[in-house]
Amino acid sequence: MAHDSPLSERPYTAILRPLGGMAEKSTRGTPFNPTTFLIQAGNGGTTLRCQKDQILFVHGDEANAVFYIVEGWVKLTVVSTHGKEAVVALLESGDFFGEACLAEPRVCMSTATSLDASTVVRIDRTTMTRVLHNEPGFSELFLSHLVTRNVRTQEDLADQLFNSAEKRLARTLLLLARFGREDNPVPIIPKISQETLAEMVGTTRSRVSFFMNRFKKRGFIKYNAGLHVHRSLLDVVLTS
Repeated sequence: MAHDSPLSERPYTAILRPLGGMAEKSTRGTPFNPTTFLIQAGNGGTTLRCQKDQILFVHGDEANAVFYIVEGWVKLTVVSTHGKEAVVALLESGDFFGEACLAEPRVCMSTATSLDASTVVRIDRTTMTRVLHNEPGFSELFLSHLVTRNVRTQEDLADQLFNSAEKRLARTLLLLARFGREDNPVPIIPKISQETLAEMVGTTRSRVSFFMNRFKKRGFIKYNAGLHVHRSLLDVVLTS
């Protein structure tokens, strides 16, 4: 996990490219309807009604299914050999996860946990492979998701290497508020603890608390029935 101080004096600002919603339609404009997909998938697809903090799979488990989030939020975490946990992704409706089942070795590389009451479609590996071969529209949609996630992962890595903890936190908040989407950004991000934010940013909870108070004083965020993120927070990310 990166330290609070940047590793390079060269300023770097990663693109704000949210993952959520990328799977809602393919480049052909064909919407992905989970209900329709389940009908096509037959017995290979299952709708899961997840409670808050429900574990979907654990690091080291056999990877045997791909998951699609219909509604809600899911976090992916990893744990070091010393027991330190880090959040590597926070996913929302329109996102896939569990793609490891389509590659070798078929082992879950992270732990997936629902952040709130969520609806998730589970597609077993055999069914997923069949649909990818037989449904070009769905294959296009899924490939778009994989490419987008790969680009986002590279941007996240660059963010960890070159940006300070304050900039990383600002970027994380903007992404959670869906800044940079083609559609209108949502001002209220999901209820998320400062501890989880610290795990995402790669710093301590006390540092997150310090930066959040600073953002609030400067008018970048506000608390009113949830956390609201103002577009002006982007100034923190863009500042050299």
